[in-house]
Amino acid sequence: MFNQKRIRDYGVVPGRLQTGPRNAITDVEGVTVGHVTLSDGNSQTGVTAILPHQGNIFKEKLIASSHVINGFGKTMGTIQMQELGTLETPILLTNTLSVGTAADTLTDYMLEHNPEIGRTTGTVNAVIGECNDMFLNDIRAKYVKREHVLEALQNTSSDFAEGAVGAGTGMLCYSLKGGIGSASRIMEMSHGNYTIGVLVLSNFGILSDLLVQGKAVGQELKEALLESCKEEDKGSVMIIVATDLPVSERQLNRVLKRAVTGLSRTGSIITNGSGEIVIGFSTAARIPHEKPEQLLPIPQIHEEDMDTAFRAIGEATEEAVLNSLVTAEEIIGRDGNKRPAFKDLIEKFDVSLV
Repeated sequence: MFNQKRIRDYGVVPGRLQTGPRNAITDVEGVTVGHVTLSDGNSQTGVTAILPHQGNIFKEKLIASSHVINGFGKTMGTIQMQELGTLETPILLTNTLSVGTAADTLTDYMLEHNPEIGRTTGTVNAVIGECNDMFLNDIRAKYVKREHVLEALQNTSSDFAEGAVGAGTGMLCYSLKGGIGSASRIMEMSHGNYTIGVLVLSNFGILSDLLVQGKAVGQELKEALLESCKEEDKGSVMIIVATDLPVSERQLNRVLKRAVTGLSRTGSIITNGSGEIVIGFSTAARIPHEKPEQLLPIPQIHEEDMDTAFRAIGEATEEAVLNSLVTAEEIIGRDGNKRPAFKDLIEKFDVSLV
């Protein structure tokens, strides 16, 4: 993963389950991620694209669901996803006021690849997630343009950078620099081994709440900084979940709800002004757009297998958040606003994470 120093490199090993080879959402076969980063003065923003598989996702949809932990957000496309239980586009992440640009561009991208949309079949449900990066980014300037969205969609990979990149460029986490983080877990079951991967866009929390495996690292840093800074949690977190576990939409929704356990283990109390949204999909079955003559064979696990998935998503979410913190670089943005990097502070004040 771009040779970045991640949370495990500091001796922190969240949870019990094994990770995938990359310890990222792209450990789920077929999933790729692309970023466009716009970091220059008042422009501290970008876009991140997640491709759920490498085929035509409109023609080969995936079982999908979403869950709202706290609804202070402007996510697009989740209503139809909840009703039909499928995903039919890539997922885009960006800043709050760029949702419209992202949606319009993603719609055009889908139209280009599917000439039947709006002619011989229905329209398309673009899925967009957002967080507010206005502290570091001049969000009113709307720096994210059509070409940036297309570049992110067209340049995805299994390996991708974390931290202050893509949609995470201007985001804050626990009053420090936040952004993109990812992690994965292997789920061993009697009928096979499966992977669950999480990607977060972290923009939430106050420093004094930050926990690393139960240790009050945030409070220690706050006292070391000797700053009487105003702590407010008015951000959000987008949690994107990919898995190859065979699940129904209902089962997937049950898994997504448990992402909150991972957030909580990093210290989040899910504040009033923070939007926590989870969007997930399974690659285990593909749903054809055109109605076949035969029944759809959609495998699903037994409910007694669910606890393994519940544990996996909590662990992967916790680690993804910590990775988003520890890989981020300090950024000076709009009007000279800045937030320090977690890795710089723990080195400066010789804070142990274990």
